[in-house]
Amino acid sequence: MARIAGVDLPNKPVNIALTYIYGIGRSSADEICEKAGIDTSQRINDLQPEAINKLRNVIENEYVVEGRLRTEVSLNIKRLMDIGCNRGLRHRKGLPVRGQRTRTNARTRKGKRKTVAGKKK
Repeated sequence: MARIAGVDLPNKPVNIALTYIYGIGRSSADEICEKAGIDTSQRINDLQPEAINKLRNVIENEYVVEGRLRTEVSLNIKRLMDIGCNRGLRHRKGLPVRGQRTRTNARTRKGKRKTVAGKKK
């Protein structure tokens, strides 16, 4: 198993395996393979150590992934909450941030239904 950016990559085609790294999707994975000069159909376990090092270098030098990206995102959310803008307030209250309706269909963000005492159905 190859280990890149602190993640053990499964034995899948290179472009699919790279998506296991937080911050890398399919298009980014294809870009990375192209920059490193690696065929995307090859499997991770079939790669030579030099090819894995090329991938590792491209990711470290040109992409923000894993811990650094998580920290950056959380700091951005914290900044929004500190300045008190609408998006920050929505984050603070645990409501949908991007304009979705909340009268129905916001259960993922709002959590389990809270029943009101004394209310009949």
